[in-house]
Amino acid sequence: MRDPVSVPSIAARKRSQGAPAIVMVTAYDAPFARIADDAGVDIILVGDSVGNTVLGYDNSLAVDVGQMAHHVGAVARAKPGALIVGDLPWLSYHVDSADTVRNAATLVRAGAGAVKLEGGRRRIPAVRAILDAEIPVMGHLGLTPQSLHAMGGYAVQGKDVEAARALELDARALAEAGCFAIVLEGVPDLVASRVTAAVDVPTIGIGAGPGCDGQVLVLHDLLGLSSGRVPKFVRCYSDLATVAREAIAGFAADVRSGDYPSSDETYHASPELRRELEGGAPQ
Repeated sequence: MRDPVSVPSIAARKRSQGAPAIVMVTAYDAPFARIADDAGVDIILVGDSVGNTVLGYDNSLAVDVGQMAHHVGAVARAKPGALIVGDLPWLSYHVDSADTVRNAATLVRAGAGAVKLEGGRRRIPAVRAILDAEIPVMGHLGLTPQSLHAMGGYAVQGKDVEAARALELDARALAEAGCFAIVLEGVPDLVASRVTAAVDVPTIGIGAGPGCDGQVLVLHDLLGLSSGRVPKFVRCYSDLATVAREAIAGFAADVRSGDYPSSDETYHASPELRRELEGGAPQ
């Protein structure tokens, strides 16, 4: 059993100070949470990406707090040593402070050790309200999937000087408000490196280059389980979709041929039961 990863230990993981890079992956259920934890990841993000990755939605906007709590609970029941961070879904923290804190608390009660929300300076009141309830908050800047429609699609952010400077100001504001880490998604490498140097808390990149203090990928992407086109920044470390298809096709073929189940895979009746059932006349 590994020692639990804490929020303060993650907050201190700046590579510029000699700390090792942070490894974060998504997981949405107990089996994959166990696998990720056994592999030694630092953080398991129960992301609202569960919407398009697992639940079949076109994007994450259809996911609500109840669904997030369901998946956070599944991950928590695996009892990982990794820190569990639960995503606050769209419209769960764009409301008044009381509802924002209540929604964050729902994920903590389900088993999260921290929550993550998207947005910069305009989200500072939500960040402070959640922190006042003693719930740690991870920020998320750059390409923020919950802003899909406002951004006009999944587009790289911070591509001009004004946008890059605004991103840095947002990161400073989140860090000063008390966020213990900040995800940087879909931004140019130089911008991500500048933001990383500008804040005292670690940054975790996804499509933000190697200059961040850590990296995160969607588990299904890195395992080759995603359908359709994957983003440029994804590196597939396996092809589990092909392995799974071949396994299921093998099972189907064996069932249809009569090869499965074999004698070794069958519970056999005892000789006494066989004699009574096959030798005697029905009563």
